[in-house]
Amino acid sequence: MQSTALLLHNIRSAHNVGSLFRTSDGAGISHVYLSGYTPLPIDTLGRVQKEIAKTALGAENNIQWTHTKNVTSRITQLKKEGWHIVGIEQAKNAIDYRLFTPKEKTLFILGNEVLGISASLLQQCDTIVSIPMHGAKESLNVSIAGGIVLFQYAK
Repeated sequence: MQSTALLLHNIRSAHNVGSLFRTSDGAGISHVYLSGYTPLPIDTLGRVQKEIAKTALGAENNIQWTHTKNVTSRITQLKKEGWHIVGIEQAKNAIDYRLFTPKEKTLFILGNEVLGISASLLQQCDTIVSIPMHGAKESLNVSIAGGIVLFQYAK
């Protein structure tokens, strides 16, 4: 059985995080990892983050999630467990997301809304996929990009 997970690194908008939880739930994602300064559904004092709850509509309670302090260590651990690491990013070595064939265990990474995935994190990826853009804009909102790719591989 194929397993798909998502890692959100340095996402700054709680609304994007909530939207990605909702999309992950709908797409059958097994786990969401949160790292960097990405907001968490529950803050350090145990309070519900209202902005995430508002857009996730309860999905943050239906899907397993983990906050990871050291993203490099987490990715290294996941690779040892057989996960294929895939960055969703516009990069010179990226392939069209529609040409990618997921592995038995695939972790997709989404990065900051403005800066994207850092170069050091991209180096840890086994594959980088991008969404071809045909208009004047070069990118999509991170939650929209995540939805497109996650539903392409939903099982």
